[in-house]
Amino acid sequence: MLTALGDLELKLRAEELWLAKSPSDSQLSSIQPFCVDTLAFEQWLQWVFIPRMQLLASKQLPLPGGCHLQPMGEQSLAHLSQRQSELLEVLGRIDRLAFGLV
Repeated sequence: MLTALGDLELKLRAEELWLAKSPSDSQLSSIQPFCVDTLAFEQWLQWVFIPRMQLLASKQLPLPGGCHLQPMGEQSLAHLSQRQSELLEVLGRIDRLAFGLV
């Protein structure tokens, strides 16, 4: 999982979707799935998902099943057109890892 998360970070950086400035605490405290009411999907990946998954993986704790990142990415990253394909591949790989299919 840590390798896939590293790949996700690299892809986000390559697409210039990795931000230097953290969102506010109120933006990060959303209770909506993917923080859809306060963050862009790529912000949620960077500031919420990746850190939480790195923590779980590094402590060898169970991963949450049913992340459904790839379908969310298909919607949220549509503006990237063809450039979204590599990001979607990594998101799909993380989904499969979380479901225990890999």
